[in-house]
Amino acid sequence: MQHLVAAGQLTPEVLTELIAKAEEYRKLLETTDGRQQLRALYPDKIIATLFYEPSTRTRLSHESAAQRLGMGVVSTENAAEFSSAIKGETIEDTVRVVAGYADAIVIRHKETGIVDRAAAASPVPVINAGDGTGEHPTQALLDVYTIWREMGTLEGLNIVMGGDLAHGRTVRSLAQVMSNYKGTSFTFVTTPQLRMGDDIKQLLGERGVSFTETNDVHAATKEADVVYWTRLQKERLEDPTLEAGFVIDEQVMAGMKEKSVIMHPLPRVDEITAGVDADPRAAYFRQSHNGVYVRMALLDYLFSQK
Repeated sequence: MQHLVAAGQLTPEVLTELIAKAEEYRKLLETTDGRQQLRALYPDKIIATLFYEPSTRTRLSHESAAQRLGMGVVSTENAAEFSSAIKGETIEDTVRVVAGYADAIVIRHKETGIVDRAAAASPVPVINAGDGTGEHPTQALLDVYTIWREMGTLEGLNIVMGGDLAHGRTVRSLAQVMSNYKGTSFTFVTTPQLRMGDDIKQLLGERGVSFTETNDVHAATKEADVVYWTRLQKERLEDPTLEAGFVIDEQVMAGMKEKSVIMHPLPRVDEITAGVDADPRAAYFRQSHNGVYVRMALLDYLFSQK
């Protein structure tokens, strides 16, 4: 695997390796000696982060992961306006140039599929940090790692996904990855306008993974092992007045199983109330912090392939 551009590349075999490495790095980061050991791993490497869309967690966690491994970082957080893209430069030309400055390139872009074009033109590893309504494979990686840490398994889980499933790339990627594990089932909670894409539902059907669709939050979450909630992607809506209308609050939490977990890719707006934060089942901030460990593991994996 030279590049990571799609969730389909995250097979159970690859994930097992990445999870083990992430756990190793987590433990090393807990000690001063371990941190020094990690910083000595890749002092000759530099990564470039090219973000054509706003980001906090994804960009900073990639940069933190690189620096904790001893790498240098060059970055632009608003490449749509402050790069040669505004002059009409193609993504292919951009990555060919940036590859002369860095040993790996992390790209977020508003256009679905453009990271595939970047990877095809790049002589150095390219990581998809989110492309339009397409995919977000590194988010799926940290989500799977979080589920494994919180639940102790990746098999036999009832996963509820709610909110804007039509435009949320995180749920698309996670559904693809988790469909590889035995006994997984999905419940999609949303409105008709925001339903999960037919391509993902077709994939689940081909893999024999059961799924249901509903607009009843309480009924769906009652038997859930993992509840994965998302915000309304207003920046991608043709109708700005559209509302999802699904909220996780203390009342919903009261009906859930004691051994369950609430996840969210963040940022949160109003789809999970602040009163839920104190519940030990609320894992979304732990989930966000896990991004550093798995992205360290991913960078190590990509560089070790050479």
